[in-house]
Amino acid sequence: MVKQRRKESEVFSDLAKLCASPGYVHAIAYLCFRDNTVEHGDTVTANDILEKLSSDKLIRTEISTLIGLACKGNLNTELPPLDVLNYLISTTDILLKELHQSMMPTMEDIFNPDMLGDKDFNPFNKGALLREPIFYGGESAYHFQHRDLSYLKYHNDNDWFLVKKGFSIQHAIDVVTSIQLLQNVKLNFEMLQLMDKHPDERSFLSAFKFTAEEVSKVANIEISTVRNVLESFVSTDLYEFNSLDDFNPKNAYPIIKLPGEEYLLFQIYSLMQALYETPFFWLHDDKEYRQTAMQHRGEFAEAFSAERLKLVFGANRVFLNVNIYTSKKTLAGEIDVLVVFANRAIVLQAKSKKLTIAARKGNDNVLQDDFKKAVQNAYDQAFLCSDLLIDKNHKLYDNQGNELDIKREFKEIYPFCIISEHYPALSFQARQFLKFNTTEIIKSPFVMDVFLLDVMTEMLQSPLHLLSYINRRTSYGDKIFSTHELTILSHHLKNNLWMDDQYSMMHLEDDLSVELDLAMLTRREGIQGISTPEGILTKYEGTPFDQLIKEINNLEDPSVVDLGFMLLSISSEAIEMLNDGISRIIKLCKEDGQNHSFTQTFIDSDFGLIIHCNNDHPSVAISRLDSHCRLRKYAQKTNSWYGLCIGPNTPKIKLGINLCYKWVHSAEMDELVKDLPTSQNFNGKFNSPTMPSKKKKTGRNDKCPCGSGKKYKRCCSA
Repeated sequence: MVKQRRKESEVFSDLAKLCASPGYVHAIAYLCFRDNTVEHGDTVTANDILEKLSSDKLIRTEISTLIGLACKGNLNTELPPLDVLNYLISTTDILLKELHQSMMPTMEDIFNPDMLGDKDFNPFNKGALLREPIFYGGESAYHFQHRDLSYLKYHNDNDWFLVKKGFSIQHAIDVVTSIQLLQNVKLNFEMLQLMDKHPDERSFLSAFKFTAEEVSKVANIEISTVRNVLESFVSTDLYEFNSLDDFNPKNAYPIIKLPGEEYLLFQIYSLMQALYETPFFWLHDDKEYRQTAMQHRGEFAEAFSAERLKLVFGANRVFLNVNIYTSKKTLAGEIDVLVVFANRAIVLQAKSKKLTIAARKGNDNVLQDDFKKAVQNAYDQAFLCSDLLIDKNHKLYDNQGNELDIKREFKEIYPFCIISEHYPALSFQARQFLKFNTTEIIKSPFVMDVFLLDVMTEMLQSPLHLLSYINRRTSYGDKIFSTHELTILSHHLKNNLWMDDQYSMMHLEDDLSVELDLAMLTRREGIQGISTPEGILTKYEGTPFDQLIKEINNLEDPSVVDLGFMLLSISSEAIEMLNDGISRIIKLCKEDGQNHSFTQTFIDSDFGLIIHCNNDHPSVAISRLDSHCRLRKYAQKTNSWYGLCIGPNTPKIKLGINLCYKWVHSAEMDELVKDLPTSQNFNGKFNSPTMPSKKKKTGRNDKCPCGSGKKYKRCCSA
């Protein structure tokens, strides 16, 4: 007999009763140690982090629910007998699994037989079905991002903090950081002491306790200031928390005040997130300061996005608050952040909106209204401005009133929608709700929060690498499914995001993000670990391929930028062949002082590349390269062909050719290419027929071995 699934309210009620048990805080302390801490040696490895991603581990939102329920009444901190504690822990695991199952939609919820004939019917945009990914969708940010971005978010409000709260935003950050350091020490100490205690006396609770005096010593801040910070994140008010979607005060105010001088904090992540989110409500409650606070909040998202993009593209390519005017000087649109790199652009619109409690409860109308305010409006503005950007009848002015002198022959424009607040299941909601258009130039939108932008610009710190990832991520759109975007980015860093046309869907599990998690911890927290995941950023470091990409980044020339994007999409086998070819023609040039070339076609990508290596003057070299490329493009019947001319010492690009036009049959060209040597493609072993052997001499009246079709005396020997 199949056991009938209980209602969510019934399971939640049982969980609430369990959390009210005497001494339940000791069960929470154990669960926090079990599921929130990472044990490691001197160096943290990906496997250390991977252990915490098991499906049988509780996520932070689940533990926060336990804390919220336990603190509804009087908190009893007496340690229960071991058998009682074990019962509390095991029953908690059982009820939370059952609670998760009760939230999962049934097949009847998903597939309504009465609606199957309606082509517009989409059960996944219903609030009832979105509740589960909203609650269980995982974290959108690393804990240290909440801490570090708090300063940037509130530093303009610092005077208000000093006057109204008795501490600066930097004081708050230092106190929170010190609590983390203090708890790490205490957890390690408890681990050492645990085995010496009788089983009935074992508990991790003391590791999560601290006093203002202890924090003051670690932070080197006056104890009165420390108390002001701690008390600001303590709430003693009675509250209603009767369902999973109700507001849980222990998320906004996670520090628990114990009798005497002690405080209790179970999850440092919750405090760092509260540091990022809760102060805004203090500012908003001050009616006289509210408007200023709102202005600073909006400015933060724009300024932060601009600074992160400057890290990749340079300050000269990133423009903040660009106004678009008609010829009659009428304001037609405003771009929060504009990035221009060669013939590519990013049009970024930022919003500071949160998902409301009513939306979390599954209210369809509120859910879609929240999304409209947070994302849809930002996208609509981004698309409008992208369209205006293409129209040269509109003029662009920066925030100082200066007209922007930029080239506007764009091949691709990427609309960005940036959210500055934690927005649960953002990518999943964008998949369901966002209505967007695309053109040949304006691509699909990229919806993200400031935390993802922060990580993307940290790991992909070159224009080509970042734009290449953006291109593929937005092109694949709904074909890639993951609980959060960091998993997709991590997969790209390891494997070069690519999806064959024969596949309609790619599902990525959360454990793929561990290398990225480790890299960010290493970079931002200073732990001993690998700072760059092994993959696309490390595999070819220092090779001719790597040098070519760096050269293309520096040139910012549309004629070679397109080639850069193509090169970042090719297979590892093709890259190895390219490295071999470049190395060989450079070596030959050094040995005989003659001009040499290398031809490579990329069958799956429908393009080809010719590289000439010589010391010729650019005026001579470009004519020869152009002729060679046109002949080879025609012979291969491709729509795109690229040419580069490099010097004989390093793969430093002297000039580039970009031939992108539809192949058309020509009798004249048939005659010119009939004796053209066969080009090399990446499926074969490298043995370029376009490079003359050092031993074989070429007569002056023979056809040039570079493949241009001209006599040797009028080509590479000239």
